[in-house]
Amino acid sequence: MFLSSVGFSIVILSIWPYLQKIDPTADTSFLGWVIASYSLGQMVASPVFGLWSNYRPRKEPLIVSILISVAANCLYAYLHIPASHNKYYMLVARGLLGIGAGNVAVVRSYTAGATSLQERTSSMANISMCQALGFILGPVFQTCFAFIGEKGVTWDVIKLQINMYTTPVLLSAFLGILNIILILAILREHRVDDSGRQCKSINFEEASTDEAQVPQGNIDQVAVVAINVLFFVALFIFALFETIITPLTMDMYAWTQEQAVLYNGIILAALGVEAVVIFLGVKLLSKKIGERAILLGGLIVVWVGFFILLPWGNQLPKIQWEDLHNNSVPNTTFGEIIIGLWKSPMEDDNERPTGCSIEQAWCLYTPVIHLAQFLTSVVLMGLGYPACNLMSYTLYSKILGPKPQGVYMGWLTASGSGARILGPMFISQVYAHWGPRWAFSLVCGIIVLTITLLGVVYKRLIALSVRYGRIQE
Repeated sequence: MFLSSVGFSIVILSIWPYLQKIDPTADTSFLGWVIASYSLGQMVASPVFGLWSNYRPRKEPLIVSILISVAANCLYAYLHIPASHNKYYMLVARGLLGIGAGNVAVVRSYTAGATSLQERTSSMANISMCQALGFILGPVFQTCFAFIGEKGVTWDVIKLQINMYTTPVLLSAFLGILNIILILAILREHRVDDSGRQCKSINFEEASTDEAQVPQGNIDQVAVVAINVLFFVALFIFALFETIITPLTMDMYAWTQEQAVLYNGIILAALGVEAVVIFLGVKLLSKKIGERAILLGGLIVVWVGFFILLPWGNQLPKIQWEDLHNNSVPNTTFGEIIIGLWKSPMEDDNERPTGCSIEQAWCLYTPVIHLAQFLTSVVLMGLGYPACNLMSYTLYSKILGPKPQGVYMGWLTASGSGARILGPMFISQVYAHWGPRWAFSLVCGIIVLTITLLGVVYKRLIALSVRYGRIQE
């Protein structure tokens, strides 16, 4: 999970300038599709790899998925070769990378099947920590490669350009090959029941006579659907939060693009570190109060974080009069909203105007969100989201019981992928047209509904073995 998340995040900061370099016809709207293609690919592939892992050794879908990711990275490195339509090749490369990322369902399914109920939360937390560290270190590695420059060097024999855009994906491909070697050398099929006893694995035809049989029992489908909804909302909220912080801080605090990228990059890195600490704490706390209580508490903390973000008072943000073209609200696309993550303020000879654009009519009457509000909200998001994320799929794996979980984990991963697509689209439209007050009020309303759902199904979110009385909770 660490190597895979590094492979994804190591290129995220360079996608936009690389897209502009290989195909000047690409606009911000197309950038939105390029970014969404990763989640679309993962959403489609996750149930397929999950089903595969239920009936065959898990090494097979893992190795095939990683090979797809390696091929996608190689294609990404050669995007300069085609004479035209280069942007569509990037779209394909990112989509293939998303398909390769569908193996997350296999990893979680393996972890769920190889651990007892007592070990489950701790093991899932370890996976999440590795994933979080990968997302933190990926952009750091990307920054280290910036010294190579945009031109770099060319290996004429194989027509490979080695520059600041291609070096990260080449490293990612190498990490993928290393991952395959580790899987072949170390990974073995291992399956236990909820008590920790070795049991027969469906991935093998043979099994020793002393292995325990998988306990029978019907899965609570209501609880399964509820957890999918809860997981979707958790990722939906965090995806829209990641998307909106750059335009929000530029509008509220008159930050330049350079400042927004720098400061928000530091904030996201700090969130990653906070998430690792939360995962460590949750491992201990879950043994005392249980996963359901932590999930509920996480949702409440996230709600408080967005409630604090609501604009209050009479002070208005600095208005960006210089960009006045007309009095209409622009039709902002997903790509345009997140473009600040890649654009450099040095693209124009003159310094860009800062502040809340007058083209956004709400800037004239919406109070400013004070920096203390924003930072408090960030800390609360970093506290609540990791808990919600981890508890969702930990509870999910316990509800499903010791049966093979590949397909179910595939659907859970697919719901998360859908959330990462819809979240940015939702917030970009609501924020651009109605401003932060409406945007964050709607988010608060969504969280209240989610907490209500959790309250309704709270007693049903228990392990399969506990529900049938085979293990005491």
